[in-house]
Amino acid sequence: MTQVDVNVFLGEYPFRDIGRWDTPVLLREMTRVGTDEAWVSHLGAIYRRDAAAGNAAVYAASAFDPRLRPIPVVHPTQPGRSAALDEAVTRGAPAVRSDPTLHGQAPAGDEMRQLLAACAERRLPLMMAVRLEDIRQRHPDDVATDLQPWAVRQLIRSHPAARLIITHADREFIEQVHFGSTPEEAARLLWDICWVWGPPEDHLELLLRTVGIERFTFGTGVPLRLLETSVAKLDLLNLDAESRARVTAGNLRAFTASPRS
Repeated sequence: MTQVDVNVFLGEYPFRDIGRWDTPVLLREMTRVGTDEAWVSHLGAIYRRDAAAGNAAVYAASAFDPRLRPIPVVHPTQPGRSAALDEAVTRGAPAVRSDPTLHGQAPAGDEMRQLLAACAERRLPLMMAVRLEDIRQRHPDDVATDLQPWAVRQLIRSHPAARLIITHADREFIEQVHFGSTPEEAARLLWDICWVWGPPEDHLELLLRTVGIERFTFGTGVPLRLLETSVAKLDLLNLDAESRARVTAGNLRAFTASPRS
């Protein structure tokens, strides 16, 4: 059964030492937990104004091993934004990411809407994180606010072909967005499971039943979160093989392959 981790990072985290975490270590850990493919962004690219160096590292990692798919960071106000998106298409990136709340920009402002429209024109999904760390464990210098449900709803309504992959969202966040969106809007949203509680709260089981299993995909948030956590959530759900395959790869494949007008 193929397992694709949509939510993986390389690079140094600016707020604490995460130890050695480079391409060989990531590949070793992927093998250990049975992950066949990882969608990789660079932490330095997320937090620095100039994402070029971090994106170059991600492209290099993908060239080193094709199991690593590059997810370049594109800041909404950066010079050369269009060129960065065109490069992503040329290099076969399955999506790009932008996390405006992590560098102090409006999450649904004009710049983000323009970026999302530019992604839609290139048929690139845009990935965004609600947060990377729990507020209770953040460094005092990390003053970023969490992405809010209203911003996701505004963004998905801003362009009829926009697609968003949202990571690090909990049950309440997902419910607020999903049940506040039209069915057509909800179909253009995909959620990773890394921040959704499993047993004994069973938030993930509830969401798969009420929101729909087709709206979720496998993600870990490694190295800022444990690889094993997301795997264990699926193990404890006792999903049938077909349902598990949809979460671990099928839903993501369908979401990124779907043509949008």
